[in-house]
Amino acid sequence: MKRIIVYSILIITGILTLSSNNVQAQDQTGTLKGFVYDKKTGEPVIFTNVYFKGTSTGASTDVNGFFSITKIEPGKYTLLITAMGYDSLKMPITIKKGQSITKELYVTPGAKTLQGVNISGERQAARKETQTSVVKIEPQEMSKIPAVGGDADIAQYLQVLPGVIFTGDQGGQLYIRGGSPVQNMVLMDGMVVYNPFHSIGLFSVFDNDIIRHADVHTGGFSAKYGGRISSVMDITTRDGNKRESNVKLSVSPFQSKALFEGPIKKQTDSTVSSSSFIISAKHSLLEQSSKVLYDYVNDDGLPFNYTDIYGKFSVNGQDGSKINFFGFNFSDNVLYQNVSEYDWTNIGAGTNFVVVPENSNILMDGNFAYSQYEITQKLPDQNPRKSSINGFNLGLNFTYFMGENQLKYGLAMQGFKTALEFSNSVNRKIEQVENTTELSGFMVYKMIFGDLILEPSFRAHYYASLSEFSPEPRFAAKYNLTDFLRLKVAGGFYSQNLISTKYDRDVVNLFYGFVSGPDNLPSKYKGEDVTSKLQKAQHLVAGAEIDILDNITVNLEGYYKNFSQLSNLNRNKIFNDSQEYIDKPDYLKKDFIIESGHAKGVDLTIKYDDLRLYLWAVYSLGYVEKTDNFITYNPHYDRRHNVNLVGSYKLGKDLNWEVNARWNFGSGFPFTPSAGYYPKQLFNDGIDSDYTSTNGDFTIYYGEINSKRFPTYHRLDLGVTRKFYPSTNSTIEVKASVTNAYNRKNIFYIDRVSGERVDQLPVMPSLGVSWEF
Repeated sequence: MKRIIVYSILIITGILTLSSNNVQAQDQTGTLKGFVYDKKTGEPVIFTNVYFKGTSTGASTDVNGFFSITKIEPGKYTLLITAMGYDSLKMPITIKKGQSITKELYVTPGAKTLQGVNISGERQAARKETQTSVVKIEPQEMSKIPAVGGDADIAQYLQVLPGVIFTGDQGGQLYIRGGSPVQNMVLMDGMVVYNPFHSIGLFSVFDNDIIRHADVHTGGFSAKYGGRISSVMDITTRDGNKRESNVKLSVSPFQSKALFEGPIKKQTDSTVSSSSFIISAKHSLLEQSSKVLYDYVNDDGLPFNYTDIYGKFSVNGQDGSKINFFGFNFSDNVLYQNVSEYDWTNIGAGTNFVVVPENSNILMDGNFAYSQYEITQKLPDQNPRKSSINGFNLGLNFTYFMGENQLKYGLAMQGFKTALEFSNSVNRKIEQVENTTELSGFMVYKMIFGDLILEPSFRAHYYASLSEFSPEPRFAAKYNLTDFLRLKVAGGFYSQNLISTKYDRDVVNLFYGFVSGPDNLPSKYKGEDVTSKLQKAQHLVAGAEIDILDNITVNLEGYYKNFSQLSNLNRNKIFNDSQEYIDKPDYLKKDFIIESGHAKGVDLTIKYDDLRLYLWAVYSLGYVEKTDNFITYNPHYDRRHNVNLVGSYKLGKDLNWEVNARWNFGSGFPFTPSAGYYPKQLFNDGIDSDYTSTNGDFTIYYGEINSKRFPTYHRLDLGVTRKFYPSTNSTIEVKASVTNAYNRKNIFYIDRVSGERVDQLPVMPSLGVSWEF
């Protein structure tokens, strides 16, 4: 199977490369391709329009600033580039038959912001791309919500996206349209990041200042992505400044940050060939500052510590081809409520590249990366819990441009080792060490027929360690019913091998480890033989996009995810799975159980965006349900109603003031009530034990799983930003914010033993200052 996938990809590449060169030589039309760069920094200008004035012929740049316009009739044209925040660029160009031209184009940041340009660019992309269940995020959008602790962070912005449920300020995780965190793939420059969020759920491991762009696919994603059954977050980091050195320093009660970037070989107007670097570091200050500023939250302060370091070295070739080398070290430590200590580290390094072959309509890109993640939980009077995952992932992708149509295809391989050491509540040990290899190939074909866009795709995913092949057809389509109304649909089949050690029935659990495709599964589920060790899901998404006015867009989507097979830790295990207990049922001796479930819902998004005012409103209605051989229940992240309202307004002649607000409302999460308490006799002396004279262990008798719900959650955050410009190349930014402005007491959990209620974070004002020069 592995050879079939590899050979197929190589044969397709060879055929298309040869045919591309041959067709280009004989074709009566021409091709224009290249890159668009920011003239000040050398950074690619992404998702901007490149077209011939007076025609409908053109293209949009991608996340690397690359564009390709094929099948151009010979003649003289005026090339026009319009980008939000940049002066328009015009240049004459002559296209000859059979000619392929490559250009590196530079646009200058404009003194005036062209709001209409941005709107037309978004509308053009909406008419040419299926864009079902995907949200595109750029750093300037993340800055429009109140910055907790003075720094914008993608972890905070993700919470306002449709279909995303956030479970809490402390140890909170993101659940996307019914998918748990392990079912959501996070990529950074093609590298898999296993734990992207810190123990205090307000911050991610990603510095907002290094992010160029992020795509969040909440469901129905194409065959380009695999190995996860719910969603994908694909983050691209920016290159270092290719024109001049730059430093940014910032500090707040929550954290301190430093960023350094600059050219090694400077880029000039006459040549794009260059090299540059960027280094970012941030460190938590909350444990120290909270004892002084937020002592009312906890007498011992807020014991959250983290350090994130990231570095990148980029080399750009003369034709726009480039290669990047990057590495990171993320770490987190928390001593929670003086009863449990968590430690995790995630280190990694990798490379990715883009190649623009001469006289060809094919763009090639690829990546190779290695990473290692380890987590330890230390509990009093118990064995520590440990989990680790380390390994590599690589990919090689091709994009073949055929006018407005595109064919994307590629090959990927992933190999990793997982290790788990874990004891459950009855001190039965669950252990696993597993080496896993996955090989996959994919193909995505976008076809445009007038107002109709079709995008069928197929992924062939082979799990070598399980000797299991997963064929995964997928499909997306969009129909431009009118200039302002578009209908869309997407769906497909998905699989994954990775399982989280985080138990889905726990309300609070910061131990986030991994295991891979377990062998220790029950032999039957619902009376039928279990023939696969994979987790599997099927998605269906349908919706509509409506442009009410030039500045107002409405997006409505309904979705259904069928999780046909899931794996979960078996907390009911009381016997070892050995010959001694061969007569015991699987649910009392297997390490894992099998479940199934579904998620369904509707997401409504309304966006208003102009030069000064930005409004974002989201309502999500969702249902999540799971079942095993015995019970049906709602997992702890099943939130029926979720509302997010965001507003941002810029003031002043130079727009150097900005005020923003965010309000979130969510119905209560389910939890399992305590039905009673009893002394549990351990009978340590066997039949000679005297239960009448020994004290039993204090034991909780649990009620029906997740049969009760916590009160509703709501929180208001406010922020204000003021920018100062001491000199031409220097900017000072002061950010004041208030988290939980009206001090809503949102419940986190109730201590089952003491009965004490523990709330989420109370009102917390903060002031942050950054200096860029």
